Parts: sequence; structure tokens; C-alpha cells
Amino acid sequence: MPLIGFHASHEQFPPSELLRLSQKAEGAGFQAALNSDHFHPWTEAQGQSGFAWAFMGAALATTGLSFGSVTAPGQRYHPAIVAQALATLNEMFPGRAWMALGSGQYLNEAITGTGWPAKDLRNARLKECVDIMRALFRGETVTHRGLVTVEEAKLYTRPRDMPLLVGAAITPRTAEWVGSWADGLITTARPPEELRQVVDAFRKGGGEGKPMFLKVQLSYASDDELAREGACNQWAANIFASGVLADLRSPAQFAEAASVVQPHDLDGPLRVSSSLQQHVDWLGEDLRLGFDRLYLHNVNRDQDGFIEAFGAKVIPALTR
Repeated sequence: MPLIGFHASHEQFPPSELLRLSQKAEGAGFQAALNSDHFHPWTEAQGQSGFAWAFMGAALATTGLSFGSVTAPGQRYHPAIVAQALATLNEMFPGRAWMALGSGQYLNEAITGTGWPAKDLRNARLKECVDIMRALFRGETVTHRGLVTVEEAKLYTRPRDMPLLVGAAITPRTAEWVGSWADGLITTARPPEELRQVVDAFRKGGGEGKPMFLKVQLSYASDDELAREGACNQWAANIFASGVLADLRSPAQFAEAASVVQPHDLDGPLRVSSSLQQHVDWLGEDLRLGFDRLYLHNVNRDQDGFIEAFGAKVIPALTR
């Protein structure tokens, strides 16, 4: 049976509110959760950026949900610290905390002042971090000198089982590479023909039989006009190609990019509809592509209405 998860968007809401919403989502029937790991919001209109790791501790302690986070080790985070954080969560809450690893966005990583490597170097750095983290989880003493440096690091508090390290990929090329090393795949929703290419590439690269997770950006409201208006206000900056999203520097630059977006441009990158049946149909197509978990991100501000409506109608239809 598929798991339907709630996405807690730190860019849009303070962590205290996200904690309340996560608890409400569990009560409404959501079975898992995902949260974003940003230092800056995408735009000033979103206006928040809480620390995902602190939030996850509170959320795991006050719900029964599993929680994942998409994180970019290697620049803003040292991989040994990320490994320690994930190990600590899994020691307290066995098997419920997992991580998706990606090459990051300049929006968040630029705070280190160390420049922004090209994509191939970011991928190479990410793979080094994955290998370092797995060695630390095994209890090894790690010294590594490459694109990242580790000197005689050892984790003394370790989880019983190896935490799930999922690879984040948007393009088929990255998905194929991720298939060679990750425990699973996470990607974002797009039209079925585009999504199928990512799935096929992941399986071709070595991901056959591994779990696949999908973050679904949608906008649901009581009517289509409200759904589209809310999406334009909050998420217009996020519909561009992954290369653009990865390389912009500041929330102001994202807002400038969003200024050229027209309401109809949202169709495809976002699923905008007031029809719950339409959302059921869209999500059903995702499940038929082989995704094991769908994490639903309602990008507008009305989280309570979304949780109530999807808990009552959409989740039961998908899990029957």
C-alpha cells in the first residue's frame, strides 16, 4: 500500500506552525512527512526559514510519522555533522528519520562565501559525502581528503540500522547516476511522460527494486481562481528548470524571475485545481509509475483546508 505524506515547507511557515500542521496531518490520515532544509526562503513573499533538524526532533517526538529531509552535505553542512544528526534521530526514533541527498542550491550554500562549484564537481562532492556518512554509520574512524576533508572522525552514538540515504534527482541524467549509489530516489512531480523518463533512468542506473518517493507540488482551494492566485503568490519562482533554481543567489533574484511568470505558466510544474477528484486522478497516475510514497505540498497558504479535504477524500481514495 502506498504512503501518502505531508510536506512541511519551512520556507513558508514558522516551525511552530509546521509542528501543529504535521500533528493535524497525522490525525487526518497522512502517514508520513517530508520537510525542506533551507537557510533562505525562495522569495521574501514566503518569508520563513526554520532549521529542519531542530524541527525534526520535535516532530518525531510529538507524532508517529516518519520524517525525511532533502539535504546538501559538503558546503553548508560538513558530512560528519549530517551523519551525527541523522544517527542521533534514528537512535531516539528507530527507522523513522531518513535523508534525501542532493547537490544543493546556491541560494542556501552561498552563505559560506566559498563560491559555487560546477554541477559535476557538486555531484562528485556529494558522492564523497555519501561514502563518508556510510562509513561513519558503520562505526569506522574516517579520514578523507578530497573535495571535502575529514580527520579521524568516529560516531560513538549510532543507530541500530543503517539510515535510509535517498538520492534527489530532477533530470534523467542525474536519476541514472543516483541509481548507482542511493537507497532510493526522490524527485518532483511533472507530466507523466517526463516523470517516466526519470523513473526509467533511475532503474537503468541500478535503482531497480529500490523505493521511489515523489514530492508533489499542488495548489488546492475552494475554487480554481483562489488555487491559482495562491500558487502565483507563493510558488511562481519555483517553476523554472533545475539548473536555474540551483544557480540563483538570493530571494530577490527568485522574485525577479517570478515577475515574468503568467498564471497559465504554472500548469505542468504545478497541479492547480479545486477538484479533489482531479487530484486523485493525477496522484493515481503517479502511483501507476511505481512510486511508493507521495509527499503532498500544497503551495498556497491554506494548509488547514488542504489537510482536512485531502484527509477526508483524497487519501482514502488512493489507499483503498
